[in-house]
Amino acid sequence: MNKRKTVLVTGATSGVGYATAMRLLSDTDRYIVYATGRAPDKLWELQNEGAIAIPADVTNKDEMESLLEQIDSIDIVVFSAGVGHFEAAHLLSDDEIRTMMDTNVLAPIELTKRILPQMMGRQEGHLIYIGSQAGKVATPKASVYAATKHALIGYTNALRLEVAQYGIHVSVIHPGPIDTPFIDMADKTGSYRSSLGRHLLQVSTVADAVVQTIGKPVREINLPGIMGLTSKLYALSPSLMEKVGHKYFFKK
Repeated sequence: MNKRKTVLVTGATSGVGYATAMRLLSDTDRYIVYATGRAPDKLWELQNEGAIAIPADVTNKDEMESLLEQIDSIDIVVFSAGVGHFEAAHLLSDDEIRTMMDTNVLAPIELTKRILPQMMGRQEGHLIYIGSQAGKVATPKASVYAATKHALIGYTNALRLEVAQYGIHVSVIHPGPIDTPFIDMADKTGSYRSSLGRHLLQVSTVADAVVQTIGKPVREINLPGIMGLTSKLYALSPSLMEKVGHKYFFKK
């Protein structure tokens, strides 16, 4: 009988992270779930469902170190913590820019660095990152957010090559816009939500994809599936794709 896998979920107190943690907690025969985030009420809910809830801000190195000290061994990590501010590049504050870079890029990289040695020693592990289609096809008012997700793609592509010899899998989930409070916090005007309407993904769709990836590691998953084709077309003809997709971009 295989032992239960220990899964660490960052950003577990909202959106995809919360939904993923809840999915995993429904299968306690297979998973031990460590959930971390900054919302005490959500951590309490996860703990009541069976998670080992640890409050932590992964952009804070002391809290990151404390988090890892409380976990003996990690088999799987779901990097779901993320933040976005959708605004014209010249109107973003320095704090907003720095927060996106720290949360979306530096935190997962620094956390990965600390987790890798034990996985390499055991010759197994699975790292799952929540990316974004914005990292492949950028849109107006998402310049820095797109930059953070583009950086994550570059990082994970190189990481995948480095750790393959140690039996470690690296997967990235690239969802399009998801119907979560993230959108409302990122775009206070509401134009992003109204322009996308029914095209918004349900958070359950993304969480299901994450859990399915744990069972069957893959390089990446694009959600919805058509987005994988869209990003390839964008790489071939960016001008055309920008013209065609203009109606879905932010309005001025």
